[in-house]
Amino acid sequence: MNREIACEVYRRLLAHYPIVGGKRHFIDFDSPFESLILTILSAQTTDRAVNAIRDDLFSRYPTPEALARAEPEEVEPLIRSIGFHRSKARYIVGTARKLISDFGGEVPRTIAELQSLPGVGRKTANIVLSHAFGINVGIAVDTHVRRVSKRIGFTDSTNPDIIERDLMALFPEEAWKNINYLLISFGREICTAKNPKHEKCCVADICQCYRDLRAGGEK
Repeated sequence: MNREIACEVYRRLLAHYPIVGGKRHFIDFDSPFESLILTILSAQTTDRAVNAIRDDLFSRYPTPEALARAEPEEVEPLIRSIGFHRSKARYIVGTARKLISDFGGEVPRTIAELQSLPGVGRKTANIVLSHAFGINVGIAVDTHVRRVSKRIGFTDSTNPDIIERDLMALFPEEAWKNINYLLISFGREICTAKNPKHEKCCVADICQCYRDLRAGGEK
């Protein structure tokens, strides 16, 4: 797919999913620290489940210092409703301790520094930089972004690192901050994993998946 067609997809999705008040995230947070911790917790868990434990978690541990003093076993009951809560309790306590020991209690602002924290990979680092600081040096690739990008024709790969590079090459840098939000919104509502709603798709006429389907190909 060339940039002209990709940007037309982007314009249509932006019109369909307007960004109100600059909010491009699905997790509720009030600080970079909260954004970081909740994004770590969101792996393989719904945003709704993460938002549901937010108040209890941060009323008990409102700062990196408070969370760093906790033991993972103390945190586990507060996040028990989300997936992999034991390992995630270790991650967020370990992250809080590293924030104190290595970063003066502040959330770092580079991909490399964020990835040095327990439980933080490139996707999480991209999300935190974009949502908490408005820094967009890449594009977070999650399950929805991977599926939608492949179907529309933005990429031929299923590898998140390659998909990110393909998206960054297709779209101008000023659009990077919105790509994750738009593709997740579209993937949840229309381009679902099972039974995508082709009849309601605003980009069906320029979607590779739909063209293949019309030509007798597989979904």
